[in-house]
Amino acid sequence: MSFFGLGARPQITSEQKLAQAEAEIDMVSDMYTRLVQSCSKKCIDNSYREPDLNKGESVCLDRCVAKFFEVNVKVSEKMQGEAQQRGGGGMFGV
Repeated sequence: MSFFGLGARPQITSEQKLAQAEAEIDMVSDMYTRLVQSCSKKCIDNSYREPDLNKGESVCLDRCVAKFFEVNVKVSEKMQGEAQQRGGGGMFGV
């Protein structure tokens, strides 16, 4: 415990918490949209000859999604590392 709150982490208000949650939902929604658009464009034929995905499309989508998340994790780790080197505490300055 610090003397008179000096050196302590500032408390986050409920409005700030709500704003952070909304920003996180927006980021996840955007990532999902980019994933669907990218992998659908690469893996699914536009002619739609069959009502279900065929084996090739399924395998392609599986690999595409795995690669998308792998790259996303690597980019996130790199950005967090750079933010910490600059003295930031990570996302949203926490």
